[in-house]
Amino acid sequence: MLQCEMTFTAVRTRSPKCDWTYADYCRIPADGKRHEVIDGRHYVTPAPEPYHQTLVLGLASELRARIDKTGRGQVHIAPIDVHLAKGTVVQPDILAVAQERRAIVGKKKITGAPTLIVEVLSPSLSAHRRDRKVKLARYQRAGVAEYLIVDPVTRSIEQFVLAGHQYQAPRRCTDRLALATFPGVVIDLREVW
Repeated sequence: MLQCEMTFTAVRTRSPKCDWTYADYCRIPADGKRHEVIDGRHYVTPAPEPYHQTLVLGLASELRARIDKTGRGQVHIAPIDVHLAKGTVVQPDILAVAQERRAIVGKKKITGAPTLIVEVLSPSLSAHRRDRKVKLARYQRAGVAEYLIVDPVTRSIEQFVLAGHQYQAPRRCTDRLALATFPGVVIDLREVW
């Protein structure tokens, strides 16, 4: 029985806050949408548009070539469950886990903060707000060392790097992205757009 009484047949973008467990989250029926629980609130996002997925594939390929293939870590794409904390399970578009943190990658999910998370903005304003406010704050609290927000419209990436317990002011990248968490990894964004 779900601890959080939800009507899963109704499409909601945000639910009332309740006490979700990972087991509750796993009982959400498969409906082709992306379900996430952030600080006890259930969010539903429709399947992404083709250009969104083109950007995810392009950026993930570039990251994989420079991180996975060099033995520096693992790159994963959605759908993949990231259990950040009690009441928070997200599915970032792309994530990377540094080799020294590979123990957080389990058989069914990632438990803990990935080294790098990438979210590609979707057209909806609610998704924009969620990526720029709700997820940004949650990733910061969880200790995600680097968070990238990709804007397909402006063809730019906002790069947030954790300093202590807080993200520094973001750096805006349009042509070239140098990762802070994987020194020496530089992506020519003209290959992605």
